[in-house]
Amino acid sequence: MATTRRVFKLAPMSNTLSKATEHLDPHFGFYVSTWSKNQHRFMTSSKRVQDRSKNKRIHDLEIAKEKWKIANRVIFLMETLKNEPEMVMPVRSLEQNRKQMSLPKPHSISDLLRKCPKLFELYKDKNGVLWCGMTKKAEDLVEEEQRIIEENEDKVAEYVTRFLMMSVDKRLRLDKIAHFRRDFGLPIDFRTNWVHKYPQYFKVVKRDEDDEIGFLELVSWNPAWAITELEKRAMGMGVNEVHDHSISHNPGLLSLPFPLKFPSTYKKVYRYGGKIEHFQKRSYLSPYADARGLKAGSLEFDKRAVAVMHELLSFTIEKRLVTDHLTHFRWELVMPQKLMRLLLKHFGIFYVSERGKRFSVFLTEAYEGSELIEKGPLVLWKEKVLSLAGYRGKKKKIETYSDVSDTEDDGLSEDEHIRMQLGQEDTMGSLEDTLLRDNDEMEIGEVCNAYEDTEAS
Repeated sequence: MATTRRVFKLAPMSNTLSKATEHLDPHFGFYVSTWSKNQHRFMTSSKRVQDRSKNKRIHDLEIAKEKWKIANRVIFLMETLKNEPEMVMPVRSLEQNRKQMSLPKPHSISDLLRKCPKLFELYKDKNGVLWCGMTKKAEDLVEEEQRIIEENEDKVAEYVTRFLMMSVDKRLRLDKIAHFRRDFGLPIDFRTNWVHKYPQYFKVVKRDEDDEIGFLELVSWNPAWAITELEKRAMGMGVNEVHDHSISHNPGLLSLPFPLKFPSTYKKVYRYGGKIEHFQKRSYLSPYADARGLKAGSLEFDKRAVAVMHELLSFTIEKRLVTDHLTHFRWELVMPQKLMRLLLKHFGIFYVSERGKRFSVFLTEAYEGSELIEKGPLVLWKEKVLSLAGYRGKKKKIETYSDVSDTEDDGLSEDEHIRMQLGQEDTMGSLEDTLLRDNDEMEIGEVCNAYEDTEAS
C-alpha cells in the first residue's frame, strides 16, 4: 500500500510532463513548449520572475546597469544641491528624495555622500544638524554638463520631434516625456523653457484653460526625419547626414533585418536559425507610418513594435531605458499590452535586466561587453562623475561649524584636506561575480569594491 501511495502522488506530475508538446510559435519563429494547466502552476507558483531569469543574465550588461544606477544617484544629488540658493542643504532634507533616487532602505543617503568626498562636503552646524554641499570639482562638473546639454540641444530637439512623429496623434504628455529627461539629455527646465525654444518643431497645448497637464504637439512633419536609424545604416548615411526638409520620403513597409547579438551562453539558439531568419525577413510597417489599422496581436503589429522600440532606444544616450517608463506609451506608440513579453522574446535584439526593483531594457547591438560602443559627450561626462565617486576612507568624525571656522586658514589645499579625511583611498575596482548574486539594490561601496568580502577573507 505504501508503494501504491507513492506511485499515486507521482502520477499527476508524470502525466503532466507527458502532456508537454513542442510547437512552432508563428509569432516569433521559435519552438516553444506547451504545458498543461497544472504544470504551469508547478513552474510559477513559488518563483519570482527575477529568480527564474538568473540563468539568463548577461553579466556585462548587469554591470553596466549598476554603474549607471550609481552615476544617476550621484548626479541627482548634484542637481538637487544646484537648485538650492546657496547650493547647500540639510542631509535629512535629501531623505525625501529616496523614491526619485531609487534608493531603498536600509541604504543611507549620508553614507552615499560620505563615500563621495571628491564630490560632496559634509559638516555639522552648531545645533548638530548635518549639512551637505558640493566640492569645487562637483560644481565644475555641473557647469560642464550644462555646456554639453546646450551644445547638443538641437540634436535632442530632433529626437523629441521624431518621438512625436512616431505617436498616433502626434502629441505626447509632457509629464510622460519627463520620465525620459536624462535618457534623452534634456535640461532640467525643459518643461518650462526648453519646449518653447523650437516653435518650428513642436508646441505646448492644453485641452482647456483649467487643464494642468500640458501636451507637446508636433507642428510640422519633417520627411527627412521619418527615416529610421536602421534605414540610415542600410543607405550608408551618418547620424547627422539627413537634415534636408525637402527630401521626399514617405514611410511605409520595411524589410530590414535587426542586428542580433547573443552572448556565448545563448549559442544553442542558433539551432533555430532558420526560424529567426524568417522573422528577420518579414516585412513590417515603419515606426513613422500610421499604424492605427494594424490588428493587435498580428505578426505585423508585433514586428512594428520591435521596430519602434529599436528606434526609441537608438535616441537615448545610454541605449537603455527603464521598462516601466515605456509602458506609459503603449497606446501612443501602438505597442502591445504585454510589452515585457515582447522584449524578453527578442533577446537577440534587446536585453531586459530583471534584477532589482526596476527593470531596464538594453539595445544589445550598442554594447561590447559592459561598455557602450559609441559614447556621446554626456556618457563621457557621466563616466567622469563616476570616476570621482566610490572612494572609501576611514570613517572620521564630521567637523562641526566651529571646527571648520578654526581651520579655514590652515594653509592646506582642498586635495590635502581630502587626503587627511580619507586616510586612504580605494579607487574604482572591478566588479566581482558575487556582487550580482541576488536581486537586492547595491550601494556605491558594493559596486566599487567588494569591501565586506575582502575584509572578511
